[in-house]
Amino acid sequence: MKLKKLVDSIGPGPLITAAFIGPGTVTVCTLAGIRFDYTLLWALVLSIIATVFLQELSGRLGIITRKDLSELVRGQSGNKILRGLIMGLILLAIGLGNAAYQSGNISGANLGLGIFLEFPSWNLGPFTVLPGNLIIGIFAFLLLWSGNYKQLEQILVALVLLMSIAFIATAFITRPDWVSISRGFIPSFSSEKFPTIVALIGTTVVPYNLFLYASLVKKQWSQKENLPLMKRDIKISVILGGLVSMGILVVGVANPSESLETAQDIASGLTGVFGSIGTYLMGFGLLAAGLTSSLTAPLAGGLVICGILGWSQDIKTPAMRGSMGLILGLGIIFSSLGIKPVTLITLAQLANGVLLPIISAWLLWAASQKSWLGAFALSRKGVLFGVFIWLITLILGVKSVGSVFGWF
Repeated sequence: MKLKKLVDSIGPGPLITAAFIGPGTVTVCTLAGIRFDYTLLWALVLSIIATVFLQELSGRLGIITRKDLSELVRGQSGNKILRGLIMGLILLAIGLGNAAYQSGNISGANLGLGIFLEFPSWNLGPFTVLPGNLIIGIFAFLLLWSGNYKQLEQILVALVLLMSIAFIATAFITRPDWVSISRGFIPSFSSEKFPTIVALIGTTVVPYNLFLYASLVKKQWSQKENLPLMKRDIKISVILGGLVSMGILVVGVANPSESLETAQDIASGLTGVFGSIGTYLMGFGLLAAGLTSSLTAPLAGGLVICGILGWSQDIKTPAMRGSMGLILGLGIIFSSLGIKPVTLITLAQLANGVLLPIISAWLLWAASQKSWLGAFALSRKGVLFGVFIWLITLILGVKSVGSVFGWF
């Protein structure tokens, strides 16, 4: 009975973990470990703090106002041109962005699957069809198209738990130096570390997760008395995700490869370190990370598109199915045919770089409005801390925009 009560009390927080622990996070954390040993663990702690703070504000707005962020932005009074520009930016960054990055999620899942099963590629005219990507994409499509949100949530929670066990267990198998790990939580800076620090934080503080969580919590909880449950839910989930990221970084330190550049090399580079067991654990972790992100990215994109355009956000409606299907369909096409949508990714990266500091500033402002949140509005201390977090998102945004124009 206690176990059932615990399971029933689990909120949508694990879906946020599922969303930010994807193939990109696996690659960034592994490379951080290979290049800088344990010295950047502190950056992951900072990313956890920033993510918990922003996601909690998102959840608070969702429960109290009974609207998600896209609906709040759309319904806000004021300058119509400015509001229209922000709505357009949100659609571009999250709708187009998730479609562009979806191919990477599917491909990452297939890389993990490749540790267990290898599929031959098919030549189709000028294209090479990758059947593993196609199978994973179709599986994700069927799960989303079923419209059974509760079942989808249960699958994602199970995958997150199994993924967490896989990555953390793999980290312990490497027998890390615990003294060096403890020193890694002491902040250290250098010009060569800065891009990796930004990347580590950027893989955790994800713009579309702010929209996703507000939309999910308003379905889960309807009373302000549920706020403590929401806070516990997001803290546990993000901290768990942070521990998984740390585990991946620790495994990266043990990886002897000098030429590791993509997620494809991660598991194979570890075979000589701890044999097939650890390699299979890492492969399963990568498979789960790619699959969970393949499910949450279309879900989040669909919720945002429908919220901004004033359409129904019920997962079974034609609007939601069409939005999710478009995002996932593009991901399946790009990944299965081995196409890299460079232009789309560049546009999405630019839009996300602009959107993150704007939406985090708006979120901070919205959470301080007593007209919306009453007694649950942010205090002055909360606003001051929020400004510190906003500066972090500003740095992330500038770095993202700068990378598009070649400034960094």
